Amino acid sequence: MNKLISITFIALFAIGTLLAQELKKKMDAPIYGFTMKTLEGKDKSLGDYKGTVVMVVNTASFCGYTPQYKDLEALYKQYKDKGFVVIGFPANNFGKQEPGNDGDIATFCERNYGVTFPMFSKISVKGNDIHPLYKYLTTETQFKEEIGWNFTKFLVDKNGNVVAKYASKVKPGEKDVTAKIDELLAQH
Repeated sequence: MNKLISITFIALFAIGTLLAQELKKKMDAPIYGFTMKTLEGKDKSLGDYKGTVVMVVNTASFCGYTPQYKDLEALYKQYKDKGFVVIGFPANNFGKQEPGNDGDIATFCERNYGVTFPMFSKISVKGNDIHPLYKYLTTETQFKEEIGWNFTKFLVDKNGNVVAKYASKVKPGEKDVTAKIDELLAQH
């Protein structure tokens, strides 16, 4: 009888542990549920960025804002050891300013701006073919409007909450952006 009680207790404990793990997964912020392709064609879960402050930015190689790659790289280098990352998503939605394939984009970013922050495969950030990540960012967060142009930036806190959005014209290193990053990094 004691053996049966012990086995029952162990089984209930195991089931409870599994249910708790599933509940935790469901409670994770939605952004962590996306798996994206890197420019190198590898799958990368955005869940890997849990506990990190993330800047999500749609990019383009032939845009008036393209020099922001330099600013994004400087921001990444300044904060990466403190728990911050920039993640770039090339998009060809505005004036066909990102016509290349992933290899072309990777070469362009490295050769012209020395980009070392994570860059992902080209996606659509608006319209009928909008990628689910950008559909989430523009319809299920507090920032319910479509992307207006290349180099729109979102800040995501350590818990996966989308907490700030910056227009294309706002440079990544501007004081209000860095102040917000500092604030988010200081949170536990």
